[in-house]
Amino acid sequence: MASAKILEQKQQTINEIEESIKNSSAVVFFDYRGLSVEAMTSLRRSLKEAGSELKVYKNTLTKRALNTLNISLDEHLTGPKAMAYGTDAVAPVKVLANFAKENEALQLKVGIIDGEIADIDMLNKLATIPSREGLLTMLAGGLIGIAKDLSICLDLYSQQLEGNEQ
Repeated sequence: MASAKILEQKQQTINEIEESIKNSSAVVFFDYRGLSVEAMTSLRRSLKEAGSELKVYKNTLTKRALNTLNISLDEHLTGPKAMAYGTDAVAPVKVLANFAKENEALQLKVGIIDGEIADIDMLNKLATIPSREGLLTMLAGGLIGIAKDLSICLDLYSQQLEGNEQ
């Protein structure tokens, strides 16, 4: 039987996992076998720059934390898995997907996006969404086009009114 101290440490880890999942918009589980220490360090740095974190927990503790949250991912949590999470629903997915293009050893498995389970297809779709800045640039470009068309219209209308007055 495990000592009370070990059980308390395990419960603290389970609570930490629960809090991370509750407070995150996106949680992505991925297989990291075959990645070098340098690659993992680079991945951690990239995730940190995107406002996300990477943790590696024992699957049994992760499963317990997910069970208390009524989320079942048992079939996906076999073998060593790492967990990336962040408050932005797209950032961790994009960073991991871009990193996986360069490092074939990294394989996305499953995610939890805004409380919903996301399979690999959904994760791949999310990875193609432009960043927040990119979306804002597209919006600004669209608004500039509307403003330009309005100004041309108003100019033509004013020219027409001037032509009618003469």
